[in-house]
Amino acid sequence: MALTVWLGFVVAAFVISLSPGAGAVYAMSVGMRQGYRRALVGIAGMQLGLALQLLVVAVGLGALLAASTVAFNVVKWCGVAYLVWLGWQQFRAEARAVHMDAAPATSASATFMQGFLVNASNPKATIFFLAVVPPFIDAARPLAPQYLAIMGTLVATDLIVMSGYALLAARVLRMLREPHHLRWMNRAFGALFMAAGGLLAAFKRSA
Repeated sequence: MALTVWLGFVVAAFVISLSPGAGAVYAMSVGMRQGYRRALVGIAGMQLGLALQLLVVAVGLGALLAASTVAFNVVKWCGVAYLVWLGWQQFRAEARAVHMDAAPATSASATFMQGFLVNASNPKATIFFLAVVPPFIDAARPLAPQYLAIMGTLVATDLIVMSGYALLAARVLRMLREPHHLRWMNRAFGALFMAAGGLLAAFKRSA
């Protein structure tokens, strides 16, 4: 991949990561409730989900999701259900002040898996990668190194952006101590998760 092409993809990768979505909501939610360090565990899981999405596109399975209504809808509605479930759990979470030295609400492995599922269960990302990635691929050159460069770039940029979201939530929102403030924050994040699920439900394959 030529340097100029790669730099263009870096810009695209940052735009993709910065755009509001379920990943940003999840990173901020964990940052607020469990602190920045635990949020990094969830963000690492998100990157594994992101890598899986790109792998799906690279091996051609993304074309199946783009072409098959049944396959697309099965994955889409699984993703919708998961986001709505996350939103409901957040919405009804106990209004309890966050203490950085307190025991985390969920284990590291559960947080990692939640982050993984947030990205892995979103067929919209697969379709999006199918539209965005191919223009940066030079078919005359070996494909594997190019896809590895793209994967590394996407993961690195998403790590930076999601870490920023989580740090913002951990540093700013953790200062909230009043139960009614925390209750409304939990409800706000819960509503955002469910809204992300609604947007995913409304997403349709291009004809």
